[in-house]
Amino acid sequence: RIPAPPLHPMTASASSADPAVRAERGRGARKRVARSGHADWVPSVDRVDPVAVLERQGRDRLPELLPIRYGRMAASPLAFLRGAAAVMAADLASRPHTGLTVQLCGDAHLLNFGLYASPERSLLFDLKDFDETFQGPFEWDVKRLAASVVVAGRENGHPEPRIQAASLAAVGAYRTAMRRLARRGELEVWYDCIDAESLAPLLRSARRRRQAASSLTRARRRTSLQALGKLTEVVDGRRRLVQDPPLLEPAGVSDTASLRKIFSDYRSTLSEERRLLLDRYRFVDAARKVVGVGGVGMRCFVVLLAGRDTDDPLFLQIKEARKSVLEDHLPQGPYLHPGHRVVAGQRLMQAAGDIFLGWMSGPQGRAFYWRQLRDMKGSADIAGMSPSDLHAYARLCGTALARAHARSGDRVAIAAYLGGADTFDRAVTGFALAYADQTVHDHATLGAAIAAGVVRAAPDM
Repeated sequence: RIPAPPLHPMTASASSADPAVRAERGRGARKRVARSGHADWVPSVDRVDPVAVLERQGRDRLPELLPIRYGRMAASPLAFLRGAAAVMAADLASRPHTGLTVQLCGDAHLLNFGLYASPERSLLFDLKDFDETFQGPFEWDVKRLAASVVVAGRENGHPEPRIQAASLAAVGAYRTAMRRLARRGELEVWYDCIDAESLAPLLRSARRRRQAASSLTRARRRTSLQALGKLTEVVDGRRRLVQDPPLLEPAGVSDTASLRKIFSDYRSTLSEERRLLLDRYRFVDAARKVVGVGGVGMRCFVVLLAGRDTDDPLFLQIKEARKSVLEDHLPQGPYLHPGHRVVAGQRLMQAAGDIFLGWMSGPQGRAFYWRQLRDMKGSADIAGMSPSDLHAYARLCGTALARAHARSGDRVAIAAYLGGADTFDRAVTGFALAYADQTVHDHATLGAAIAAGVVRAAPDM
């Protein structure tokens, strides 16, 4: 492993320094890692087998759910990439980095961006998954995003030049947005957001505008009230969460009692006015839920609460928080509690946050965080994207990622490092093309392990 330069977090003294000094610090980082140097990807001779990395992750997960995880990851190279954040984190850590630190998403692939509702009920486009968030070099998120663009484009059968152009668009949008934000004041950057309503004028064709309008409509309908009809049923006159084992099944007496007990600890992490709002709801039912790809096997529950009456629901998701996949490769962060790390990272990176976002410790000292299950959330259909659609969406994700990074890192230094030319864009795209090949190879390695019985995979459900 090549020794990495020290990280340089955005401290109060750094933020108050003269912009020219901060810019010079950013340009100085080119001596540690030239912008063209980001194109390099050759797996190290001691690279750990990717299946071994996944198995190590699964040691403390629910064993009966691990076959679902492997089954989902085996579906395609993109599905593998989604679940293999730990594999890519180790790969990124094997290369030199800039030392320009931000709050990383830690898993910034295309499918971890999407729509959600602000507290003011506006639809925003932003990052939406923070299980792996941690402080680290900004380019790690950019490289994961670019790699996902290439893997998705190849999976969709797009021509290679169009795939390369989409990756360039993602990285170029990141660089352009960061340079724009570097010229803005602190509050202007903090309040910056991507309002979903502002996206439609950017779409050139009538077809794309119709698709965008349809996506916004679907997202607005994804509320707790809509979920009431899909996720619950009335049994013996009482409202209950439906059963769909093993994806959604009753929490059981012991788990339900624990959830009731830790509810007050979660409540204490909310602000006073939100605690008052939460107190107006009563606990109705709980169920264990399987979510995502990489997170399968983690303990996750859905809680149904009722407000004014049973037709006034609130669905909360309780998800186990573990050590970030980045923590083995970076200096210790400021948060000792994994749930606190997730919540603080989300609050820092998102333009506006879930009003019910909180954390606490559960049985056996396990860390959890709470959030709303459905709050006008929406995701793009990556598999159905044409080359031009993928290009536009990649550009949008790159812009959103830069906005998230600018809130926590030294945007002036990062913008100076990136510069006005497309040197960084082309280098990261070169990395993405090579890492997409690595992902195909790793996906095949998982398939071989399943065929040999090393790990067991269940069909996706």
